[in-house]
Amino acid sequence: MDISVELTFSPLQDDFEEHIINFIKKLRDSGLVILENPLSTQVFGPYDIVMKVLKTEIKTAFELMDRGLLYMKIVKSDRSAYEPHF
Repeated sequence: MDISVELTFSPLQDDFEEHIINFIKKLRDSGLVILENPLSTQVFGPYDIVMKVLKTEIKTAFELMDRGLLYMKIVKSDRSAYEPHF
């Protein structure tokens, strides 16, 4: 089963940029399909693999900062090739 996950990662501290960049670089290194925009990062792939990567990288990111917030949306399908039809 493939999934699409949208993540918005917000470290609640002054040095937030470094934490976001490191988190995204780790996701890029995972071999999964990653799409980025100014508001979120999207991850696509098989459920078990995506969730394993996210479990590891979210824990690591949280351990490296004092306070943070992560919003996550999951869709049951691979939406990486989505194109608007209007």
